[in-house]
Amino acid sequence: MTQEHILEMQNISKSFPGVQALDNVTLKLKPGTVHALVGENGAGKSTLMKCLFGLYTPDKGHIILDGKTVELKTAKDAIENGISMIHQELQPIPHRSVMENIWLGRFPTKKIIGIPAVDHKKMYKDTKTLMEELKIDINPTTLVSKLSVSQIQAVEIAKAVSYKSKIIIMDEPTSSLTENEVENLFRIIKDLKAHGVAIIYISHKIEEILEISDEVTIMRDGKKIGTWPVQELTIDTIITKMVGRELTHRFPPRKNIPGETIMKVENLTSINPRSFKNVTFDLKRGEVLGIGGLVGAQRTELVEAIFGIRNISKGKIYIKDKEVTINHPFDAKQKGLALLTEDRRSTGIFPMLSVEENVLIAALHKYLKLNFIVDKKTSSTAVKAAVKKLQIKTPSIKTQIQYLSGGNQQKAIFSRWLLTEPEILILDEPTRGIDVGAKYEIYTIITDLTRQGKSIIMISSEMPELIGMSDRIMVMCEGKVSGFIDGKRANQETIMKYATQFA
Repeated sequence: MTQEHILEMQNISKSFPGVQALDNVTLKLKPGTVHALVGENGAGKSTLMKCLFGLYTPDKGHIILDGKTVELKTAKDAIENGISMIHQELQPIPHRSVMENIWLGRFPTKKIIGIPAVDHKKMYKDTKTLMEELKIDINPTTLVSKLSVSQIQAVEIAKAVSYKSKIIIMDEPTSSLTENEVENLFRIIKDLKAHGVAIIYISHKIEEILEISDEVTIMRDGKKIGTWPVQELTIDTIITKMVGRELTHRFPPRKNIPGETIMKVENLTSINPRSFKNVTFDLKRGEVLGIGGLVGAQRTELVEAIFGIRNISKGKIYIKDKEVTINHPFDAKQKGLALLTEDRRSTGIFPMLSVEENVLIAALHKYLKLNFIVDKKTSSTAVKAAVKKLQIKTPSIKTQIQYLSGGNQQKAIFSRWLLTEPEILILDEPTRGIDVGAKYEIYTIITDLTRQGKSIIMISSEMPELIGMSDRIMVMCEGKVSGFIDGKRANQETIMKYATQFA
């Protein structure tokens, strides 16, 4: 390894039952640079990083750090060798404070009557200093369960920085961040670079990669396609190298014609006074109604209330001109609603269950014999058809879903709700953490559903997606509806104007 490289992963291979996840992959990393790792879901990016972070043991290959071959058998080994990782799927301890999450396993201590005890005062001070350096405005004593997804992401970044690591792996770090939060993250990254820290940056947002990266390595089907200086790449060349084909359109052609009103929401108000208030809108048959807004706009809280997950203090919901009462998700499902949640790990997948069980679970009642015995033949046939339709990459429908890539997990959850044959699909960040090829497949499914007369409510924080897929856009700010925009006339400036109207 030349002296200019702080890390070299040589000929790394890793297989799982039925899957060659990595095939002789080599990666070189220079200090004080951002090295982007790009590829479709299932390309092997996260697997390669888990090998570097000691979560997986490679079947073959070597890891050379600072000129020495190292064995990283655990995350502790990686951390002790100056490597930290911010995972795509956030896994904090929810009922502990921010500072306890950051310093977990290394709490500062003091002696009280000769007995070691946690020094909470020092832990608070150290956390406060760390947060101020990173310009993250979160109280160290706040329970993580009280934070938004974007705030938890910020805490994970602070935790990684706190290790004083030489290498920080960031796996989809901006998937839940607003534009302002992304700018702050990029500022942090530039500061880290200036101190010689190397960043491995995994993202599906190609505009970000071109802005923040120095070098880009592209992977496909577990193999390295190549590494290029960022100056030699464009959005089109990255996509072509990544998917092995040209994508001439970012969004599929849309031929749906919205019809009559299928649902009306009137003055819906949360029982929580700090949440959404007096929300009124309608949804037409065959329409995609996008919901835009910044983090904290209460978009997720609104759709969860419509689906019966959260309580309301007042308001009415009408479906097909008939007032309905939805107190529980079961009620919502009975009324023809489906909800794809924002956080697939916490509220989406059942990680220890198979792909088949995850896809089938919401529509299980349709495949019962004598009302209590699952008809294995018909249910398996239905799941296989769903997996084929959404092109879910899995060795088998019996494979545990936790072993699938994030994007394939998301498509499995999508399949789950399609099996219930809903009239109205509520999609909360449906393409979060999904690559451009898989996004197009999801967009095609959404377009096909609207042409069949299904209605879609879609929350998205990605402006191009919101504009490219919506017939109308409802923008929220501070829990209130700030405006409606015709999809054909929508632009980022108008959406941002409404999204900050009450701020």
